[in-house]
Amino acid sequence: MFRFAKAAVRITGQAMRQVRHGSSVVPDFHAKYGNGILVSGAVFCTAVWGYVVTQTGITWNLSPVGKITPQEWREAEE
Repeated sequence: MFRFAKAAVRITGQAMRQVRHGSSVVPDFHAKYGNGILVSGAVFCTAVWGYVVTQTGITWNLSPVGKITPQEWREAEE
């Protein structure tokens, strides 16, 4: 347990120094293109669902209220 705590403190210290002095690591793919990919994915998903909802003719049957009528109760046969 002591080794784990010691390593955790060392890693935390390294992270704090990098934040304080600026990271020496160049921006990676996600930092460079992440927002663009996220936005384009959201636009694509919205466009596909918009097409499915409006153009495919699927009957969704969202609510059964008023469409289901209760049946008469049957007494148990003896």
